[in-house]
Amino acid sequence: MSYRVELWLRVEETLAGLPEEGCREVMELIAAALVAREAWPAPGGWEIAERFGPRSWIAFSAALDGIDIVGVGWVG
Repeated sequence: MSYRVELWLRVEETLAGLPEEGCREVMELIAAALVAREAWPAPGGWEIAERFGPRSWIAFSAALDGIDIVGVGWVG
């Protein structure tokens, strides 16, 4: 089964401004969050889940068919 990932505009802008290492780490977090469906918040609500890497974080909400990335950060 495939899932959808939606990046909010400010997330896309943030990713575009990160160095290659930061972008790669954030994308790895997104991929890890996508496949860990048991860690998703309840679909369709306003609940946000977070996932942390060594130097980055993501915040996301869930839908039935995937996740919406609502925030990212990287400490460079």
